[in-house]
Amino acid sequence: MGHENRSTVTEFIMLGLTSDPNLQILLFLLLLPVYIFTLLGNVCILVIVSCNTILQTPMYFFLSQLSCLDLMYSSVISPKMLVDLLSKKKTISFYGCVSQVFFFAAIGSTEFFLLAAMAFDRYVAVCNPLLYTVTMTDRLCMQLVAWSYIGGFLHSLIHAGCLHRLTFCGPDVMNHFVCDYPVLLKLSCTDIAINDLVRFVFASLVVLSSLIVILISYAFIIMAILRIRTTAKRWRAGSTCVSHFICVFLFYGTILFMELRPNSSSSEEQDKVVAVISTVLIPALNPLIYSLRNQEIKETLQKMYRKICNN
Repeated sequence: MGHENRSTVTEFIMLGLTSDPNLQILLFLLLLPVYIFTLLGNVCILVIVSCNTILQTPMYFFLSQLSCLDLMYSSVISPKMLVDLLSKKKTISFYGCVSQVFFFAAIGSTEFFLLAAMAFDRYVAVCNPLLYTVTMTDRLCMQLVAWSYIGGFLHSLIHAGCLHRLTFCGPDVMNHFVCDYPVLLKLSCTDIAINDLVRFVFASLVVLSSLIVILISYAFIIMAILRIRTTAKRWRAGSTCVSHFICVFLFYGTILFMELRPNSSSSEEQDKVVAVISTVLIPALNPLIYSLRNQEIKETLQKMYRKICNN
């Protein structure tokens, strides 16, 4: 069967965050600075890590990769969302929607795996500090990042392949501001039982596998910290994990809330709120969390600021 017979819908109409024109303008004025801060904050982290030789360590290498993902994750969604807030007609082409679904899932899945790799890095640093430089080699770090991207994009390719079997013949109205995979399934004229099963199985594998690595790593980290006798050393060991733990809590918390909450008439509106948090707010918070919690980054920022002022 040809593609033109499978998909008669060539574009989707998006209802966006709200239908209130005044509220749309207010949201634009609130979310635009957040997106700009996301870009500047994550680029700043990348520049700081790449330019400072002191920060050429596995922890900061993973942090720079997290900033790259946050930049891409937010940029897949935010520009289109901001344009739609000022547009009367909010549409997206069929191929544009499928592309958004693919990259949204790929980058999100990659971030799950990367957070697990970062948890393993913290486990080695706290539990085996004397073997840290021997264990966390440049090669291992590159492999962990590479496999994170491979796993994330393979996961998304599976969903993209499942989308290929669906027919979209109407309706074409999407009550969302982003082409999320579950939202797209609701508009299909084809039986989506297989897609729902594949989505559940593979999404569970991605979330649970990465979460298990994180939980096991932090279980060993907590036991190692509790064995430290002096409070100062205990605090110093634990403080290196705080920023990562906060990022994990925010990222997994929003996803698990969306997946585990009971369905209701307000589910679609809740989905929009959670999507704004995960795609707009969290990518903006991550560089802020790391810069405020990390003394080396704060010192580097201060040096850069003084250098700029002196020039």
